[in-house]
Amino acid sequence: MKLIAASLRRLTLAVLTVLLVVSSFAVFTPTASAETYTIKLGTDKGLLKFEPSKLTIKPGDLIEWLNNKVPPHNVLFDPAKNPTKSKALAASLSHSKLQLNPGQKVTTTFPADAPTGDYVFYCAPHRGAGMTGKITVQG
Repeated sequence: MKLIAASLRRLTLAVLTVLLVVSSFAVFTPTASAETYTIKLGTDKGLLKFEPSKLTIKPGDLIEWLNNKVPPHNVLFDPAKNPTKSKALAASLSHSKLQLNPGQKVTTTFPADAPTGDYVFYCAPHRGAGMTGKITVQG
């Protein structure tokens, strides 16, 4: 009887040890995190363009808009040219206030539930000069 009880204790201890080791992997496994991308407003050469003008991201990613050259700049998303045609979503992604100084930054986080597809954006003062871009959200 003592031999059976001792064997059960050893077996229980072994099972608990295995569970502890396995659960520690689950606790310390890094979770997927959002990426951060930088888009320059105005190229390094002073052209009225976004750099890069095309970018592919995932929902939840963050875009850092860096006022680079030839300010003022802003970033507006065209509601007619986003997957849901949503004015509210376009407004939440946009930064209408003009950035006047080089080095200024604003950020846009694409919601975790952002629909996949193309989102077209532009700089209002320089849209006529072709300062537009596109962010593609992939699931």
